[in-house]
Amino acid sequence: MLVPRTNRSPVAVALFALALLVSLLAATPFTARAEDAGGAVHDPIPQKPVQSGLGLVVQEYASFPKTEPVPGPVTDPRLKRHARINYLSELPDHSGRMAVPDLNGRLYLVEHGQPHVYLDVAAAVGPAFFASSGMGSGFGFVTFAPDFRRTGRFYTVHTEKASATTVQPDFAQQATTNYHGIVTEWTADDPSADTFSGSRRELLRIGYSGGGHGIQQIDFNPTARPADRDYGLLYVASGDGAQGVNNTEPQELSLPHGKILRIDPRGRNSANGKYGIPASNPFVGRQGALGEIYAYGMRDPHRFSWDPAGRHRMYLGHIGEHAVEGVYEVRAGDNLGWSEREGAFVYDKGATDPCDRLLPLPANDAENGYTYPVAAYDHDPPATWNCKSDLGRAIVGGFVYRGHDAPALRGKYLYGDLVDGRILYSEASAMRRGSGQLATTYQLMLFDRTGKRVTMPELAGDTRVDLRFGRDARGELYLLSKANGKIWKVTGTRQFADCATRGTTVSHVTAAGNWTPVTPSKWQFPRGQVTLAEAGVARPGPRRPFEYAVLTAGPRFGSVRIDTQVRLDTPVEISNRDVIIVFGYQSDTKFYYAHLSSDNTIYPHNGIFVVNDADRLRLDHQWNGSTGAPPAVADAAWHDVRVVHCADSGEIAVYVDGSKNPLMTAVDKTFGSGRVGFGSFDNVGSLRGLKVTGRPAG
Repeated sequence: MLVPRTNRSPVAVALFALALLVSLLAATPFTARAEDAGGAVHDPIPQKPVQSGLGLVVQEYASFPKTEPVPGPVTDPRLKRHARINYLSELPDHSGRMAVPDLNGRLYLVEHGQPHVYLDVAAAVGPAFFASSGMGSGFGFVTFAPDFRRTGRFYTVHTEKASATTVQPDFAQQATTNYHGIVTEWTADDPSADTFSGSRRELLRIGYSGGGHGIQQIDFNPTARPADRDYGLLYVASGDGAQGVNNTEPQELSLPHGKILRIDPRGRNSANGKYGIPASNPFVGRQGALGEIYAYGMRDPHRFSWDPAGRHRMYLGHIGEHAVEGVYEVRAGDNLGWSEREGAFVYDKGATDPCDRLLPLPANDAENGYTYPVAAYDHDPPATWNCKSDLGRAIVGGFVYRGHDAPALRGKYLYGDLVDGRILYSEASAMRRGSGQLATTYQLMLFDRTGKRVTMPELAGDTRVDLRFGRDARGELYLLSKANGKIWKVTGTRQFADCATRGTTVSHVTAAGNWTPVTPSKWQFPRGQVTLAEAGVARPGPRRPFEYAVLTAGPRFGSVRIDTQVRLDTPVEISNRDVIIVFGYQSDTKFYYAHLSSDNTIYPHNGIFVVNDADRLRLDHQWNGSTGAPPAVADAAWHDVRVVHCADSGEIAVYVDGSKNPLMTAVDKTFGSGRVGFGSFDNVGSLRGLKVTGRPAG
């Protein structure tokens, strides 16, 4: 578990910030901070997702009718969604039809963006069908056999209340069984028909004690060819029934809970005689082990997929226990460690303080043979969190993009947070097993088809997005939200603040005659530098930077790019050092500024602001109410800074030390033009190598 990071040293802050800003690194070390040697880990992944300047362009693809969980009543507000759409895939019959399951019971086919009900699973199952409690309850998934076009076979997962059926599960947990997860094979009389008619048979029924972490996904490996031994085998992701936090069932090979299973739907050598157990499975023949198990040691194996370029390379998005959200490359026989491990940390179930359950790995950990994430992020809790409740973070696995509509995404594994809707990616080439490194996690932006920046909560109309990913046969991606029952197609990408700034260039202007300071006596202009040598003081009027100088050489600029180097001359021991870059300057009470600071924990520090005849207003997307972007400058060295302001779109981006990814971003159209400048709130600093390029205003 996590606690507020209140005792991190200034040196550690600097190291973490520098690690984030070095964008040339393909991966970041899998390190964590502990209170003392061998003590509890309270910040398991200090390296937070890096804001990318790349964004997805999305267009609404389909909208689904409102549905209700059955049989009801529903008390959990997380289940009260417009439509609990859970996935999108294309039927393997070259028809172009897309399949979308709704947890509330309906299977839709979508043609040309128009959904219609193909099969009402809830009605077909009858009164035992249950979707009224538990996040994954209901009709959770559908997958179509590779030969569906010929055979008409497809497979579904649904839940039933144990008390509503007399059928006994094939497997059950140690605790009382309250729910069943059922894998069903359906055979369509006519695979090309718009609605289903045909037969069904049950393949597998697993009993679960808890209402969460049941069977999350079933799927065939779409990269397998008919001659491959993996062709036609069905993978089944079975969670721990929310019990692993208190027991060892995910580690027990005699149970299917907390495992990925691999079965042959056409075989019959299973204990129940309804499916086959492939001879190539890793635990076939081991005494006391289920031959169905492909990999184990999982809490909530939520979404898995295969990289088309890697063929048999499977990636899994694994939901953690309140701390680590991980991406794993899964191979036959892997043990992901739960519930002895969460991510790459010891999970101490016996800790009396819930904040102290994560511990560093022991020196001899390699002897255990656990498989650890290749990419991950933590929950980064606010200071008010008490470690005892779910913070509301959960990974949703996605896909390695190998499509054609968005070339900038190729080779990137896209995933996200299903709750808040953040869309993330890591380079597949950097996700390396056993390297001891985590691939860097980047956060993507979103744009609508007009080029306006949007967010998933805005598209979904709800702060809880319930994000899911889909992919069609061409490898193109889709975003789903249960909140409003809509799907958006990713039609391309766009770079943030990528406006034309060529035009007039102003440089070599560090002489005193080119600047108008607020207080001239506080400034010095040594050769090639502009130096604020004495800290400013507060002035009457709106709350704004105390001291700055405006560049008067050259024109007022509309869209503009500012390239320079800055240095914070206030001693490093002072935690809230800062300098500012002014742009869009109209007057002493009307301008923008980028605040570059060694501190990112309070509202006025390390962000993008506007002053408009009122106290400065923070604009940047990185501020979450308690922290902002990583500290821009944490030492006494010179640092490269670039500020881009696009007048037409209002997009503003701040880059530090040559990174291709912006440290700070904002969108605001208050001022479309103005002059540039340099200064500080109440510190001292220097500027050199200034080059301003842009389009003259007017």
